[in-house]
Amino acid sequence: MFKRLREDIAAIRERDPAARSAWEVLTCYPGFHAIVLHRLAHACWVRQWRWLGRFISQIARFLTGIEIHPGATLGRRVFIDHGMGVVIGETAELGDDCTIYQGVTLGGTSLARGAKRHPTLGRGVIVGAGAKVLGGFTVGEGAKIGSNAVVVKPVPAGGTAVGNPARIVVPATARAADDSRKTEASGFCAYGITPNADDPVSLAIHGLIDHASRETQRIDDIVAALERIGTRVEALNGIDGAALLDLKRLSAAMEGEAAARR
Repeated sequence: MFKRLREDIAAIRERDPAARSAWEVLTCYPGFHAIVLHRLAHACWVRQWRWLGRFISQIARFLTGIEIHPGATLGRRVFIDHGMGVVIGETAELGDDCTIYQGVTLGGTSLARGAKRHPTLGRGVIVGAGAKVLGGFTVGEGAKIGSNAVVVKPVPAGGTAVGNPARIVVPATARAADDSRKTEASGFCAYGITPNADDPVSLAIHGLIDHASRETQRIDDIVAALERIGTRVEALNGIDGAALLDLKRLSAAMEGEAAARR
């Protein structure tokens, strides 16, 4: 028991730069308190003392703002940071070294009793603030769920899921078993966001703007070449001078927008 407590405290100090001492973690971290009380509630649950397990979990919810069903299974060194509003359902399973931020829901989408209704998180999964992971599927080892993402289908090991509905924006990659316990400087990513990870919609918009800029430059080059040989652009079949001017203005506006975004 005391070994597990020391292990939990060490994991929190490793992942949270605001934790200045073991005593601070022991006395001031609601996520730590919720995990400790859940272990007691879960022990009652598996011994068929179901009401007592639920009662202890409700006390933990009242004290910490974190609701963990006593039937949920949590691995070692699970860290719930801040924690207010976290909900973890009955059949949820969290692997070792998982990190959960505030406002996260590990919920179910089925009403079938006895079925696997809640997600399974592999070792080292990070779930960002406000994310919702809904369903009885698996989030692979070392995966990251971005803040406010809504995940309704499996996430491969090493993948990063963002958006609503969530989509994978970082290809799954193989990871060593101990990579998930590294600090941010060497692999740990707070809130499930990788360094310099742009939003995929923003990347698509930038790509379109860059493409339009290249096409506009090509048109300008063609116009300049035609004017050098004495051809009036307005007289060319199928090209309207006013439309060409509007195209140039649009291109300038898009380039200004791209510069502002960068």
